[in-house]
Amino acid sequence: MFLSIDTAVIIEKLALIAVVVVASLVIAMYATFAERKVAAILQDRVGPNRAGPFGILQPLADGLKLFFKEEIIPNFSNKFLFILGPSLAMLTAMMTGAVVPWGDKIHILGRDFSLQIADINIGILYVFGVVSLGVYGIMIGSWASNNKFSLMGGLRAASQIISYELALGIALIALLMVTGTMSLKTMVVQQQAHWYSWNIVKQPLGFLIFLICAFAECNRTPFDLAEAESELIGGYHTEYSSMKLGFYLFAEYINMFISSTIMICLYFGGYGIPFFEHTVAAHCGTNWLAFWHILTLLFKVACFLFFFMWVRWTIPRFRYDQLMNLGWKILIPLSLFNMLVTGAVILFHQYGWHF
Repeated sequence: MFLSIDTAVIIEKLALIAVVVVASLVIAMYATFAERKVAAILQDRVGPNRAGPFGILQPLADGLKLFFKEEIIPNFSNKFLFILGPSLAMLTAMMTGAVVPWGDKIHILGRDFSLQIADINIGILYVFGVVSLGVYGIMIGSWASNNKFSLMGGLRAASQIISYELALGIALIALLMVTGTMSLKTMVVQQQAHWYSWNIVKQPLGFLIFLICAFAECNRTPFDLAEAESELIGGYHTEYSSMKLGFYLFAEYINMFISSTIMICLYFGGYGIPFFEHTVAAHCGTNWLAFWHILTLLFKVACFLFFFMWVRWTIPRFRYDQLMNLGWKILIPLSLFNMLVTGAVILFHQYGWHF
Protein backbone atom coordinates (compact mmCIF):
# COMPACT_ATOMS: atom_id res chain seq x y z
CA MET A 1 0.00 0.00 0.00
CA PHE A 2 1.53 3.31 -1.13
CA LEU A 3 1.23 6.53 0.82
CA SER A 4 -0.25 9.59 -0.85
CA ILE A 5 2.15 12.41 -1.69
CA ASP A 6 0.71 14.66 1.06
CA THR A 7 1.11 11.94 3.68
CA ALA A 8 4.67 11.21 2.56
CA VAL A 9 5.57 14.91 2.78
CA ILE A 10 4.10 15.14 6.31
CA ILE A 11 6.05 12.06 7.44
CA GLU A 12 9.21 13.45 5.82
CA LYS A 13 8.84 16.79 7.61
CA LEU A 14 8.03 15.17 10.98
CA ALA A 15 11.11 12.95 10.66
CA LEU A 16 13.28 15.95 9.80
CA ILE A 17 11.85 17.94 12.73
CA ALA A 18 12.66 15.06 15.09
CA VAL A 19 16.22 14.84 13.76
CA VAL A 20 16.78 18.61 14.06
CA VAL A 21 15.35 18.74 17.61
CA VAL A 22 17.43 15.78 18.82
CA ALA A 23 20.57 17.09 17.09
CA SER A 24 20.07 20.56 18.60
CA LEU A 25 19.69 19.11 22.10
CA VAL A 26 22.73 16.84 21.74
CA ILE A 27 24.87 19.68 20.34
CA ALA A 28 23.69 21.96 23.18
CA MET A 29 24.59 19.24 25.73
CA TYR A 30 28.08 18.79 24.36
CA ALA A 31 28.54 22.52 23.87
CA THR A 32 28.43 22.78 27.68
CA PHE A 33 31.18 20.15 27.84
CA ALA A 34 33.20 21.94 25.14
CA GLU A 35 32.77 25.24 27.01
CA ARG A 36 34.29 23.77 30.17
CA LYS A 37 37.12 22.15 28.22
CA VAL A 38 37.91 25.37 26.31
CA ALA A 39 37.87 27.33 29.59
CA ALA A 40 40.21 24.74 31.13
CA ILE A 41 42.66 24.97 28.23
CA LEU A 42 42.70 28.77 28.32
CA GLN A 43 43.22 28.71 32.11
CA ASP A 44 45.83 25.91 32.05
CA ARG A 45 43.54 23.37 33.74
CA VAL A 46 42.34 19.87 32.86
CA GLY A 47 38.58 20.40 32.89
CA PRO A 48 35.98 17.64 33.44
CA ASN A 49 37.66 14.23 33.16
CA ARG A 50 35.86 11.90 35.62
CA ALA A 51 32.60 10.87 33.96
CA GLY A 52 33.53 8.47 31.19
CA PRO A 53 36.69 8.42 29.04
CA PHE A 54 38.16 11.94 28.92
CA GLY A 55 34.99 13.18 30.65
CA ILE A 56 32.75 12.75 27.58
CA LEU A 57 29.83 11.55 29.74
CA GLN A 58 29.88 14.74 31.83
CA PRO A 59 26.90 16.31 29.95
CA LEU A 60 24.80 13.22 30.74
CA ALA A 61 25.78 13.45 34.40
CA ASP A 62 24.85 17.16 34.44
CA GLY A 63 21.51 16.41 32.76
CA LEU A 64 20.67 13.69 35.27
CA LYS A 65 21.61 16.02 38.11
CA LEU A 66 19.18 18.65 36.82
CA PHE A 67 16.43 16.07 36.34
CA PHE A 68 16.71 14.73 39.90
CA LYS A 69 17.19 18.01 41.74
CA GLU A 70 14.29 19.25 43.84
CA GLU A 71 11.68 21.38 42.08
CA ILE A 72 11.36 24.63 44.01
CA ILE A 73 8.75 27.29 43.23
CA PRO A 74 8.96 30.35 45.52
CA ASN A 75 5.85 30.94 47.63
CA PHE A 76 5.36 34.52 46.45
CA SER A 77 5.94 33.85 42.75
CA ASN A 78 3.34 33.68 40.01
CA LYS A 79 3.43 29.92 39.53
CA PHE A 80 1.95 29.78 36.01
CA LEU A 81 4.27 32.44 34.63
CA PHE A 82 7.19 31.00 36.61
CA ILE A 83 6.82 27.77 34.61
CA LEU A 84 5.92 29.53 31.34
CA GLY A 85 9.13 31.61 31.27
CA PRO A 86 11.72 28.83 30.75
CA SER A 87 9.26 26.88 28.57
CA LEU A 88 8.89 29.85 26.22
CA ALA A 89 12.66 30.42 26.14
CA MET A 90 13.24 26.79 25.14
CA LEU A 91 10.39 26.76 22.60
CA THR A 92 11.57 29.86 20.73
CA ALA A 93 15.15 28.57 20.72
CA MET A 94 14.02 25.33 19.05
CA MET A 95 11.68 27.01 16.55
CA THR A 96 14.40 29.04 14.83
CA GLY A 97 15.90 25.93 13.21
CA ALA A 98 12.80 25.41 11.06
CA VAL A 99 14.04 27.53 8.12
CA VAL A 100 17.73 26.59 8.24
CA PRO A 101 18.93 24.67 5.13
CA TRP A 102 21.06 21.87 6.61
CA GLY A 103 21.97 20.53 3.18
CA ASP A 104 20.62 20.31 -0.36
CA LYS A 105 18.63 17.05 -0.63
CA ILE A 106 18.82 13.29 -0.22
CA HIS A 107 17.36 10.60 -2.49
CA ILE A 108 15.47 7.79 -0.72
CA LEU A 109 12.94 5.30 -2.14
CA GLY A 110 12.77 7.08 -5.46
CA ARG A 111 12.01 10.50 -3.94
CA ASP A 112 14.08 13.59 -3.24
CA PHE A 113 13.84 14.81 0.37
CA SER A 114 14.78 18.39 1.17
CA LEU A 115 17.06 18.90 4.18
CA GLN A 116 15.12 21.99 5.20
CA ILE A 117 11.97 21.85 7.26
CA ALA A 118 10.36 24.93 5.66
CA ASP A 119 11.77 26.88 2.71
CA ILE A 120 9.71 30.05 3.00
CA ASN A 121 10.48 33.20 1.03
CA ILE A 122 10.58 35.31 4.20
CA GLY A 123 12.87 32.99 6.17
CA ILE A 124 14.93 35.82 7.65
CA LEU A 125 11.81 37.63 8.90
CA TYR A 126 10.64 34.38 10.49
CA VAL A 127 13.98 33.90 12.29
CA PHE A 128 14.04 37.38 13.75
CA GLY A 129 10.37 37.32 14.59
CA VAL A 130 10.92 34.16 16.66
CA VAL A 131 14.18 35.46 18.15
CA SER A 132 12.46 38.66 19.29
CA LEU A 133 9.93 36.50 21.16
CA GLY A 134 12.72 34.72 23.03
CA VAL A 135 13.30 37.70 25.31
CA TYR A 136 9.74 37.29 26.62
CA GLY A 137 10.80 34.00 28.20
CA ILE A 138 13.45 35.87 30.16
CA MET A 139 11.18 38.79 31.04
CA ILE A 140 8.25 36.58 32.14
CA GLY A 141 10.49 34.32 34.22
CA SER A 142 12.26 37.25 35.88
CA TRP A 143 9.03 39.08 36.74
CA ALA A 144 7.25 35.93 37.95
CA SER A 145 10.14 35.13 40.33
CA ASN A 146 9.22 38.10 42.55
CA ASN A 147 12.92 38.69 43.15
CA LYS A 148 14.55 42.10 42.69
CA PHE A 149 17.74 40.61 41.23
CA SER A 150 15.74 38.55 38.74
CA LEU A 151 13.64 41.57 37.77
CA MET A 152 16.78 43.65 37.22
CA GLY A 153 18.15 40.91 34.96
CA GLY A 154 14.91 40.85 32.95
CA LEU A 155 14.95 44.63 32.50
CA ARG A 156 18.56 44.49 31.36
CA ALA A 157 17.75 41.71 28.88
CA ALA A 158 14.83 43.66 27.41
CA SER A 159 16.76 46.90 26.95
CA GLN A 160 19.78 45.03 25.58
CA ILE A 161 17.71 43.14 22.99
CA ILE A 162 15.90 46.31 21.87
CA SER A 163 19.18 48.22 21.52
CA TYR A 164 21.07 45.61 19.54
CA GLU A 165 18.21 44.36 17.35
CA LEU A 166 18.09 47.79 15.70
CA ALA A 167 21.71 47.61 14.55
CA LEU A 168 21.31 43.94 13.62
CA GLY A 169 18.21 44.67 11.51
CA ILE A 170 19.86 47.56 9.66
CA ALA A 171 22.95 45.43 8.94
CA LEU A 172 20.61 42.76 7.60
CA ILE A 173 18.86 45.29 5.31
CA ALA A 174 22.20 45.97 3.61
CA LEU A 175 22.66 42.23 3.04
CA LEU A 176 19.14 41.91 1.62
CA MET A 177 19.92 44.77 -0.78
CA VAL A 178 22.88 42.75 -2.08
CA THR A 179 21.16 39.35 -2.30
CA GLY A 180 17.67 40.47 -3.29
CA THR A 181 15.99 37.71 -1.29
CA MET A 182 14.88 36.84 2.24
CA SER A 183 15.02 33.07 1.68
CA LEU A 184 17.93 31.42 3.49
CA LYS A 185 18.07 28.59 0.92
CA THR A 186 18.32 31.07 -1.97
CA MET A 187 21.08 32.98 -0.18
CA VAL A 188 23.06 29.77 0.31
CA VAL A 189 22.61 28.77 -3.35
CA GLN A 190 23.80 32.22 -4.47
CA GLN A 191 27.09 31.65 -2.61
CA GLN A 192 27.86 28.23 -4.09
CA ALA A 193 29.89 29.33 -7.14
CA HIS A 194 33.20 30.16 -5.41
CA TRP A 195 34.41 31.01 -1.92
CA TYR A 196 34.78 34.66 -2.99
CA SER A 197 31.06 34.75 -3.77
CA TRP A 198 30.41 34.45 -0.03
CA ASN A 199 28.58 37.46 1.40
CA ILE A 200 31.37 38.05 3.93
CA VAL A 201 33.41 39.37 0.96
CA LYS A 202 30.60 41.72 -0.09
CA GLN A 203 29.52 42.78 3.42
CA PRO A 204 32.50 42.60 5.84
CA LEU A 205 31.30 45.53 7.98
CA GLY A 206 27.75 44.18 8.00
CA PHE A 207 29.03 40.81 9.19
CA LEU A 208 31.06 42.41 12.01
CA ILE A 209 27.98 44.30 13.21
CA PHE A 210 25.84 41.16 12.90
CA LEU A 211 28.38 39.12 14.88
CA ILE A 212 28.56 41.62 17.74
CA CYS A 213 24.76 41.83 17.88
CA ALA A 214 24.55 38.01 17.87
CA PHE A 215 26.62 37.94 21.06
CA ALA A 216 24.19 40.42 22.63
CA GLU A 217 21.12 38.48 21.39
CA CYS A 218 22.49 35.27 22.93
CA ASN A 219 23.37 37.01 26.24
CA ARG A 220 26.95 35.84 25.89
CA THR A 221 29.98 37.49 27.48
CA PRO A 222 30.84 40.34 27.22
CA PHE A 223 27.10 41.06 26.88
CA ASP A 224 25.80 38.80 29.68
CA LEU A 225 24.49 41.69 31.77
CA ALA A 226 21.14 39.91 32.22
CA GLU A 227 22.74 37.19 34.38
CA ALA A 228 25.83 38.94 35.71
CA GLU A 229 26.77 36.73 38.67
CA SER A 230 29.00 39.32 40.32
CA GLU A 231 26.16 41.88 40.37
CA LEU A 232 22.84 40.00 40.24
CA ILE A 233 23.65 36.58 41.81
CA GLY A 234 22.33 34.78 38.71
CA GLY A 235 20.13 37.40 37.12
CA TYR A 236 16.83 36.37 35.60
CA HIS A 237 17.16 32.70 36.64
CA THR A 238 18.24 33.30 40.25
CA GLU A 239 15.14 31.58 41.69
CA TYR A 240 15.13 28.63 39.26
CA SER A 241 16.24 25.07 39.94
CA SER A 242 16.02 21.61 38.41
CA MET A 243 14.98 21.37 34.73
CA LYS A 244 13.40 24.84 34.66
CA LEU A 245 16.93 26.16 35.18
CA GLY A 246 18.11 23.55 32.69
CA PHE A 247 15.71 24.93 30.07
CA TYR A 248 17.21 28.40 30.41
CA LEU A 249 20.75 27.04 30.18
CA PHE A 250 19.94 24.76 27.22
CA ALA A 251 18.13 27.61 25.44
CA GLU A 252 21.30 29.72 25.61
CA TYR A 253 23.41 27.03 23.95
CA ILE A 254 20.75 26.22 21.35
CA ASN A 255 20.60 29.95 20.55
CA MET A 256 24.38 29.90 20.10
CA PHE A 257 24.12 26.91 17.78
CA ILE A 258 21.30 28.38 15.67
CA SER A 259 22.89 31.86 15.60
CA SER A 260 26.11 30.32 14.31
CA THR A 261 24.18 28.41 11.65
CA ILE A 262 22.27 31.53 10.56
CA MET A 263 25.51 33.56 10.27
CA ILE A 264 27.07 30.78 8.20
CA CYS A 265 24.06 30.70 5.86
CA LEU A 266 24.05 34.49 5.52
CA TYR A 267 27.77 35.19 5.15
CA PHE A 268 29.83 31.98 4.74
CA GLY A 269 28.09 29.97 2.04
CA GLY A 270 25.97 27.79 4.32
CA TYR A 271 26.55 24.12 3.65
CA GLY A 272 28.71 24.90 0.58
CA ILE A 273 32.11 23.17 0.52
CA PRO A 274 34.79 25.83 -0.04
CA PHE A 275 37.24 25.21 -2.90
CA PHE A 276 35.89 21.71 -3.63
CA GLU A 277 32.12 22.18 -4.16
CA HIS A 278 32.13 21.40 -7.90
CA THR A 279 34.67 18.57 -7.52
CA VAL A 280 32.67 16.84 -4.79
CA ALA A 281 29.40 17.36 -6.69
CA ALA A 282 30.90 15.81 -9.83
CA HIS A 283 32.26 12.67 -8.11
CA CYS A 284 29.62 11.98 -5.44
CA GLY A 285 26.03 10.87 -5.67
CA THR A 286 23.19 12.91 -4.23
CA ASN A 287 23.29 11.23 -0.82
CA TRP A 288 27.05 11.43 -0.41
CA LEU A 289 26.97 15.08 -1.46
CA ALA A 290 24.30 15.71 1.21
CA PHE A 291 26.52 13.96 3.78
CA TRP A 292 29.48 16.21 2.94
CA HIS A 293 27.22 19.27 2.98
CA ILE A 294 26.00 18.46 6.50
CA LEU A 295 29.55 17.72 7.66
CA THR A 296 30.80 21.02 6.19
CA LEU A 297 28.03 22.99 7.86
CA LEU A 298 28.70 21.35 11.24
CA PHE A 299 32.43 22.06 10.91
CA LYS A 300 31.72 25.76 10.26
CA VAL A 301 29.31 25.77 13.21
CA ALA A 302 31.97 24.20 15.45
CA CYS A 303 34.38 27.01 14.50
CA PHE A 304 31.81 29.64 15.44
CA LEU A 305 30.93 27.89 18.72
CA PHE A 306 34.63 27.80 19.61
CA PHE A 307 34.80 31.54 18.88
CA PHE A 308 31.81 32.19 21.19
CA MET A 309 33.58 30.25 23.96
CA TRP A 310 36.98 31.81 23.32
CA VAL A 311 35.51 35.31 23.63
CA ARG A 312 33.73 34.38 26.88
CA TRP A 313 36.93 33.34 28.61
CA THR A 314 39.16 36.14 27.30
CA ILE A 315 37.09 39.36 27.34
CA PRO A 316 35.68 40.86 30.58
CA ARG A 317 32.03 41.85 30.92
CA PHE A 318 31.07 45.39 29.88
CA ARG A 319 29.59 47.86 32.31
CA TYR A 320 25.95 48.58 31.57
CA ASP A 321 26.62 52.12 30.33
CA GLN A 322 29.33 50.76 28.01
CA LEU A 323 26.85 48.20 26.67
CA MET A 324 24.29 50.91 25.83
CA ASN A 325 26.89 53.27 24.36
CA LEU A 326 28.21 50.57 22.06
CA GLY A 327 24.72 49.73 20.84
CA TRP A 328 23.30 53.23 20.33
CA LYS A 329 26.35 55.41 19.61
CA ILE A 330 28.57 53.05 17.61
CA LEU A 331 26.75 50.06 16.11
CA ILE A 332 23.60 51.84 14.89
CA PRO A 333 25.54 54.67 13.14
CA LEU A 334 27.91 52.08 11.65
CA SER A 335 25.03 49.96 10.37
CA LEU A 336 23.35 53.05 8.83
CA PHE A 337 26.65 53.99 7.16
CA ASN A 338 27.03 50.43 5.84
CA MET A 339 23.48 50.48 4.43
CA LEU A 340 23.99 53.83 2.67
CA VAL A 341 27.32 52.77 1.18
CA THR A 342 25.79 49.47 0.00
CA GLY A 343 22.92 51.33 -1.68
CA ALA A 344 25.33 53.75 -3.37
CA VAL A 345 27.50 50.91 -4.69
CA ILE A 346 24.46 49.03 -6.04
CA LEU A 347 23.20 52.17 -7.81
CA PHE A 348 26.65 52.83 -9.26
CA HIS A 349 26.88 49.29 -10.64
CA GLN A 350 23.40 49.54 -12.17
CA TYR A 351 23.51 53.02 -13.67
CA GLY A 352 27.17 54.06 -13.64
CA TRP A 353 27.62 57.81 -13.25
CA HIS A 354 24.20 58.58 -14.78
CA PHE A 355 21.98 58.03 -11.71
